[in-house]
Amino acid sequence: MVDNEVREGSELDIALEHVGDHSIVVLSGEVDVYSAPKLRDTIKNLVEEGRYRIVVDLEDVAFLDSTGLGVLVGGLKRVKHHQGDLGIICNQERILRIFRITGLTKVFTIYSSREDLLASIKGA
Repeated sequence: MVDNEVREGSELDIALEHVGDHSIVVLSGEVDVYSAPKLRDTIKNLVEEGRYRIVVDLEDVAFLDSTGLGVLVGGLKRVKHHQGDLGIICNQERILRIFRITGLTKVFTIYSSREDLLASIKGA
């Protein structure tokens, strides 16, 4: 029963949107050791469907741990294998700091907002 109590605090809601050839994975909640497999499966399924331009929206994410970061890096490797890209939407300083500390700002394309992403898609 203790495990269920821990899991209740780590809920993750995932919504998918498609804009042109981009898939936007909108996350809400916490991305941690308990919820990260749900995100991993979502990215894996998108790639299996031939969707190689993925953007993960972290604007409504309250917490991101190293397991979540690992899933994002794994997703990036998966899409790069198909000449794709995995970007991040985030304007939360506490989460952006994790990307800076780990050097992942050099690896991921990071958009400050959904509008920033949409402008980038239209400009491409």
